[in-house]
Amino acid sequence: MNLLPSGICFYLSVAICWLTAEVDTSWWYMGTLGSQVMCDNIPGLVNKQRQLCRQHPKVMQAIGAGMKDWISECQHQFRNHRWNCNTTARDHNLFGRLLLRSSREVAFMYAISSAGVVYTLARACSQGELDSCSCDPTKKGSSRDAKGSFDWGGCSDHVEHAMRFSQGFVDAKERKERDARALMNLHNNRAGRKAVKRFMTLECKCHGVSGSCSVRTCWLAMADFRRTGDHLRKRYNGAVQVAVNQYGTGFTAAHTHFKRPSKNDLVYFEDSPDYCIRDHESGSVGTGGRLCNRTSRGVDGCEVMCCGRGYDTSRVSRTTKCECKFHWCCAVHCRDCHQQVDVHTCKGQT
Repeated sequence: MNLLPSGICFYLSVAICWLTAEVDTSWWYMGTLGSQVMCDNIPGLVNKQRQLCRQHPKVMQAIGAGMKDWISECQHQFRNHRWNCNTTARDHNLFGRLLLRSSREVAFMYAISSAGVVYTLARACSQGELDSCSCDPTKKGSSRDAKGSFDWGGCSDHVEHAMRFSQGFVDAKERKERDARALMNLHNNRAGRKAVKRFMTLECKCHGVSGSCSVRTCWLAMADFRRTGDHLRKRYNGAVQVAVNQYGTGFTAAHTHFKRPSKNDLVYFEDSPDYCIRDHESGSVGTGGRLCNRTSRGVDGCEVMCCGRGYDTSRVSRTTKCECKFHWCCAVHCRDCHQQVDVHTCKGQT
């Protein structure tokens, strides 16, 4: 399976694409191009992906626009860790050579990106942005829950449609390759999709005299994407190191004392680097210059974050709103307060 990183395509006033070698996750880079340019020029798409791209340009545009959401969520989840889901656009590659590894960080990226596609598409369908889908058409008539009967109404998010399209598009290349890394990617893609569906909730509106709720109208809605991110972050913490079984069709635990992975677990093959120093081969950008918390003993603490190299301290001025008072009616007036604070940043490599 070809895992060499591809270029990022920059879209300014016109589409200008500087492409390097092929990458198996090249669909990640399509958010910066117009649909026709995107389908014809991004390397690494298999025939099925290119066909879907041409057939559904608005869907591809929605996926591209939604990329910033799952990348932002990834960076939120790892904001206080040595690896912080950093992108490396200046090096013409979204995540650098990290993608060459089969580590738990890469497992998380596949899962969160797959979840992001499902979430983005289901939301676009519900908001009427796509001609190919809308609200879930199966949610009609009456049903029951623990509180009693209700009528389906409103707009239920069509997650099943989004999951099917995501599976068909995102998984297409992995299903063609079918090597060990492809099996890993497929597993983590599926775990990401299932995470979105896991947090579907029934939302209802009451109807009746004086709010008596004699009739309820309900619909299924996706939870905020943060819940999916939190869930996958926990799965990352408990990710299972695996090996391919003797038939090449699934996984066994890499060590006898490890549990056998479930369909909801994230799986990986290789140990992660420590991400302490900049290392081109492993894709680590190091922690030099990263902010750290001098008083924390956790992963965001200067001792851990800076890998024992020490840290620099500088004093900066910050302006915050303070002494806020409510004035009838209806305004809040605050003062600008200036404060001198110490900022700690990790020393770089010597």
